[in-house]
Amino acid sequence: MNPIIESVPASLIRALHARRKPTSLDMGLGEPSLMPDMRHFEKALAWTRENGCRYSPNIGFEDLRAAIARHYGYPGLDDAGNVCITTGSQEAVYIAIKALLDPAQDEVLIVEPLFNVYDKIAQVEKIPVRRVVLGTETGCAFDAEAILAAVTPRTRLIVVCSPCNPTGRVMTQGEAKKLAGGLLARPGPPVYVMHDEIYRELTFTDDFCEFGKIYPHTIAINSLSKSNALTGLRLGWLFAPSDLMPQIVKMHGWVTSCASTFAQRVALEVFAANDLATQRPWYVRQKGLALAAAREAGFEVIDPDGAFYICLRVGVGLEEMVPFAESLIDELDVIAIPGHIFGASLIGWLRTSFVGPIDDIREAYRRIAEHAKTFELLPSRPGLPHGDGQVR
Repeated sequence: MNPIIESVPASLIRALHARRKPTSLDMGLGEPSLMPDMRHFEKALAWTRENGCRYSPNIGFEDLRAAIARHYGYPGLDDAGNVCITTGSQEAVYIAIKALLDPAQDEVLIVEPLFNVYDKIAQVEKIPVRRVVLGTETGCAFDAEAILAAVTPRTRLIVVCSPCNPTGRVMTQGEAKKLAGGLLARPGPPVYVMHDEIYRELTFTDDFCEFGKIYPHTIAINSLSKSNALTGLRLGWLFAPSDLMPQIVKMHGWVTSCASTFAQRVALEVFAANDLATQRPWYVRQKGLALAAAREAGFEVIDPDGAFYICLRVGVGLEEMVPFAESLIDELDVIAIPGHIFGASLIGWLRTSFVGPIDDIREAYRRIAEHAKTFELLPSRPGLPHGDGQVR
């Protein structure tokens, strides 16, 4: 057995979700509740009837890659050759880190709180990790100066998730330009920015960054999972500069050969119809209702700029975080995710997803508030691991 794999904790998010009952008010998994547009599937099926379902090229079908490059129009990344189609965005994260970083001399700088698949991959690959912690006193706002101050000569990659999972905060255009300018001014080899844009289409502000538009050393990652309620389709993509792409595609071929042919045809129909942001208005309305419900229940919250999460302060300590979430399920039938797994600044906070029916959300917040007032840590509570794994 690989001792490195054994040493990295499995997914706490999934462990909590596994305790879900039919009656549970589930605010745990980061999964849309909307239904996908079946027209895209029907057109993809028609194509499959005529052409079969054979392998695509390792890098993905050229017409889909060209459509993605054209849609985003990132300067220097606007050719089909700058796009690799992957089996979801998490494969894209893995192959980029694996292909780019040399464990013997490089390190990755992670801006937290954020979804910790990046940290887990680095641990498995023995890549040193540094962290920049964004504090709740500023609502976990992105701070370019703090990020630049943490860069060392070994830093080869900075990971930014904007809009952020779990806080929903975005890096503003101003902060992104400061970061890009500071990195470009540094001597030596380039520092790459991995911009995880998986919630890009679900933003509630016009002032958000797209590193691919302003920084030449960008690796941008996205998928259809959140924008189009297609988590099960497992279709993502990765933008990278031309000099990196051969090694990334090589790694992609070893890991998964190629992405699903049928999923790629569905994705091509989504891009052909320009349907990536059609569900955003629903999330905007839902955010307003959920935020009002959280405040009505008396919570201090982080107001999200995007994504579909609201972080609530419940005020328990680190050792109480997992028992609090477990007992919330066992005693009040509500699933929410302990914030500490996304970074130390969210100790005492919960991540809650607001994709469910609004009446359920109001009731869940009422129960969480009740639990926060009465919860006591009992030594007999067995508890789950304090870490997390690779499932969004």
